[in-house]
Amino acid sequence: MDFSLSPQATERLAQVRAFMAELVYPAEPVYAQQREELIAAGRTHDVPQVLEDLIAAARERGLWNLFLPDESHLTNVDYAVLAEETGRSPFIAPAAMNCLSPDSGNMELLHLFATEEQRERWLNPLLDGTIRSGFSMTEPDVASSDATNIATSIVRDGDEYVINGRKWFTTGAADPRCRLLIVLGKSDPDAPKHRQHSMVLVPIDTPGVKVERALPVFGFRDQQGHCEISYTDVRVPVSNLLGEQGGGFAVAQARLGPGRIHHCMRAIGMAERALELACKRALSRTAFGGPLADQGVVRQQIAESRMEIDQARLLVLRTAWLIDEVGVRGARSDIAAIKVVAPRAALSVLDRSIQIHGAAGVTDDLPLAEIWSRARTLRIVDGPDEVHVRTVARQELKRYQTKEH
Repeated sequence: MDFSLSPQATERLAQVRAFMAELVYPAEPVYAQQREELIAAGRTHDVPQVLEDLIAAARERGLWNLFLPDESHLTNVDYAVLAEETGRSPFIAPAAMNCLSPDSGNMELLHLFATEEQRERWLNPLLDGTIRSGFSMTEPDVASSDATNIATSIVRDGDEYVINGRKWFTTGAADPRCRLLIVLGKSDPDAPKHRQHSMVLVPIDTPGVKVERALPVFGFRDQQGHCEISYTDVRVPVSNLLGEQGGGFAVAQARLGPGRIHHCMRAIGMAERALELACKRALSRTAFGGPLADQGVVRQQIAESRMEIDQARLLVLRTAWLIDEVGVRGARSDIAAIKVVAPRAALSVLDRSIQIHGAAGVTDDLPLAEIWSRARTLRIVDGPDEVHVRTVARQELKRYQTKEH
């Protein structure tokens, strides 16, 4: 295994770190203030000007679409290290660099499966950052951890598909720049279980599409929104099919594999930010006659955090290397494993950092509480821990099963 960075990635890493230090970290309090002002003005999901400025700066520095190998010419190992840096400011850094989900995953899908017409209409504007998109898969009325339960109907009627159903946690749909929804639904109910679903491209302004509400997550309301959407007799041309009819699961797995590893890369960055803040706090805060760092329990918390981060990072890098070597399908069990391990490690480190900061840790004076909320959702998004543990167990048991079993 080789985790060394390419010369291009080494250069990019220095550029990303400079971008974070010079522009992103100073922008965090400004972003929060501008969001408060927009919310007070009834413009909850408008883009704060400071983020627009960061986007312009990232483009000028060439820090754009780094997640897509055909655009960036980086390996997955290369991108893993860059994504970790952006995870230290887990929303505005990826958003500024056009590497934020769900757009990154949607762009990967369109890159792999879109027709030339679909690429021209949707992929190119997404790559250019002029529009945003949503991925409409999860439903409130079924256990979406088992995607075969997805019940939204996609029925062919002549040269159109008619879509009826209800989705939620369609991230990005509240953003005024959102133009496209990629919808997974049941198109072939009598087909074999994994051939019943299809994906279609639905412009968000199509009649019958209604964004019902944007859901808060642990009390935080993201600018992009996590939306509940109803689809009522929504009609799109059959040319809006992504991939082949009945191929929705294959398309979804092609999206979720890279998306999961991107989440894990950024989770390591979240943990590093939390540990850095904890160490600075422990060295600067006095209690019981000396710095907190002199307390054995605090030292243990810091040591445990360092060890957990490094263990998780190595597993993430190994998985990135495997994807480079054998592709997403060949790294399936490893992707499942890091999707469990990386968020757990991040949450442990964040929890210790919050504890070391005391009451300040749970306030919005520090980024810890909001970063914790993002890390906690990672144990659910793109499949809950339990599903990924099941995948790892299944793959492990296969190694020992005999024909008699």
